[in-house]
Amino acid sequence: MAPMPVPYIRFATLDDEDTLGSLDRVTWSTLHSVQPRPRPPFEPFFSERFGPRDHLVAELGGQLAGYIRLGYPTPLACNSHVRQIQGLVVAETARGDGVGRALLRAVQEEARRQGARRLTLRVLGHNTPARKLYESEGFVVEGILPEEFLLDGAYVDDVLMGRYL
Repeated sequence: MAPMPVPYIRFATLDDEDTLGSLDRVTWSTLHSVQPRPRPPFEPFFSERFGPRDHLVAELGGQLAGYIRLGYPTPLACNSHVRQIQGLVVAETARGDGVGRALLRAVQEEARRQGARRLTLRVLGHNTPARKLYESEGFVVEGILPEEFLLDGAYVDDVLMGRYL
């Protein structure tokens, strides 16, 4: 059996915008999103808040297979030693190929490079695959906001996770 290809991780570029926007739309699900399903006309993927340098992307076989967004949890100077994962998306066809794990490891290195001491994230309580991945990479549950969201008629917890770098 041939070994799985290793995802190539790089910073996003402006040329990735349409592909990333499309990836966001085709992977949308209440398993991981609290926003309504995107409808045309679609918003640009990059914004004033998050540009290409805030996204690491994974390529498999020359195709964009996922991304992870790294930001600050707040604009406060006293919180500037913390970074937060504010989005992780893997194409359906690339799930199980190590793309999510490669992106998580790369974003931890990038957060360290930026001088962060901690990395945090928020994940929906019912998103078991994501929670298991985060736990396997050293993230621990630091808090739970019970029934924080009403999605498809069901109340869902907002789980706060973090790790020291």
